[in-house]
Amino acid sequence: MTIFLKKNLFKIGLIFLILLSAFFCIYSIKNYKANTIISKNNIQQFNNNKSNKNIPVPKDNAKFSNGTRYNQKNNIQNQPGNSMHFGKENSKRSRNGTHQIPGGDMRGDFSSTKSKYAPFLTLYLIAFLILCAGTFYFITHRDLKINRNNIKILIFSLLCIGLFLRISLSTVMEGYGGDINLFKDWASTAANSFSQFYTNAKSGDYPPLYMYVLFLIGKIASASSINPYYTLLLKLPSIVTDVITAYFIYRLAKKYLSLEFSVFLSAFYIFNPVTFIDSALWGQVDSFFTLIIVLSLFLLSEGKTVLSSIAFTCAVLMKPQGIIFLPVLLFELVRERNLETCVKSIISALITALVIILPFSYNQNALWIFKLYSKTISEYPYASVNGFNFFNLIGANYKKNSEVFFIFNYQIWGMIAIIAITLSCWYLYAKNKNRAFVFASAFVQISGVFTFSTGMHERYLFPAAALSIISFIYLKDKRLLTLAVGYTITIYTNIYYILFGGSRGMNSDSHSLITDGVSMLNIILFIYLMKILIDLMLKMKGRVTYEN
Repeated sequence: MTIFLKKNLFKIGLIFLILLSAFFCIYSIKNYKANTIISKNNIQQFNNNKSNKNIPVPKDNAKFSNGTRYNQKNNIQNQPGNSMHFGKENSKRSRNGTHQIPGGDMRGDFSSTKSKYAPFLTLYLIAFLILCAGTFYFITHRDLKINRNNIKILIFSLLCIGLFLRISLSTVMEGYGGDINLFKDWASTAANSFSQFYTNAKSGDYPPLYMYVLFLIGKIASASSINPYYTLLLKLPSIVTDVITAYFIYRLAKKYLSLEFSVFLSAFYIFNPVTFIDSALWGQVDSFFTLIIVLSLFLLSEGKTVLSSIAFTCAVLMKPQGIIFLPVLLFELVRERNLETCVKSIISALITALVIILPFSYNQNALWIFKLYSKTISEYPYASVNGFNFFNLIGANYKKNSEVFFIFNYQIWGMIAIIAITLSCWYLYAKNKNRAFVFASAFVQISGVFTFSTGMHERYLFPAAALSIISFIYLKDKRLLTLAVGYTITIYTNIYYILFGGSRGMNSDSHSLITDGVSMLNIILFIYLMKILIDLMLKMKGRVTYEN
């Protein structure tokens, strides 16, 4: 018996950790219903207080979308990038530049009590980075080895623990009130009248793809026994896709790197605080979107261009930000110079779009989908929308993009930046003549557009967390891991600042060591990324052939 225990001590330890995390998960869910009842009582109390204090109520034509908060002084502050704002006709700007809007998202002070856990998340970030640095050191300098007999139980344990911890963490905080309330409304509307969703929903400004997911959630949550867990259901798709992306990273890394590095990179993603704060705490769907982007790029890197075009179409029909990545597909189509592949890709993309869009087209104008995108893209006509980037650094957060900044207005400078970044990316892709640069090109697109274009929200950089890791898998340049760490810090800080610290409001005059420091760091990281890819281009020039 003693010999058995010694021989299987590692596996027994992993099983114990799985059971422990599962216990916390079950315990959290069991106690979640009571917390939900308390939250509903608090919401009712908040509404009563609001009526007693004669706080203005939104007019009938007010529309909910992205970004209001209710602070302790009964001021509603527009935080576009988050959720629920009122139409332009009702918005007004205060003297200090903060956008204040009548009404509220029923978030109130009772939700802010959950922010007491926020400092622990930052402590976790520090511990996570230290542990990752130590693991990296032992893998690269001390020749750390993993017993091949333990690899299956190890990766299974990491994914299970990551899943259970996310579910447990999701019960700690209801999420960003405006987003969660909006997703609930959309899910219920889709479940009740799917084909007429865009006619009946409050500010249905998301593209159609994710409405299929919300339709299923709305149907499931309609059961009285499940309804108290509505918020958990809304967070679950992103939580699950975090785990799937981590497993995908492990399987992909196994093809190109050592087993130790494969497990390390998968663990780096599954336990990354960036993924925790976005999906389990905020309750947003960036993880779901990121998985679609990763699969699109993987198919492209494998030469499956037609299938990739289908996946890219799904990405664009999930979030408008999917357009940022489309140039990478164009790069490959131009590189192949195959008319048949190009035609098949276009036809496949059109068919995919029609299949997704048509169920929502009942009683709609033929061009309704284009109007939806136009409305969504023009929703926040600002140089920066809480994104810590170049425009935030120069004090242009929430400044109208029509305002002039050195000859041109902000919007034109943003377009110039997008064109310059895309052309530079195309040049690097063409010169490297290798599909291994697919993920690196997408990495350049998202980091460059976020850093130098207009209208960027705090969460738009989220896909960089996965793309930096996968770029390293293909290119094997350890400097890309430095970028993975750097973007972990900047993405986390940006989201954290808005989720927990943004209730006081941000405006064009909002400057601090954190906002300016992170904005500058994002600029430095992008420049460093370009340097790495130029170095690789020069190194591989003349030695790399097309992979077919």
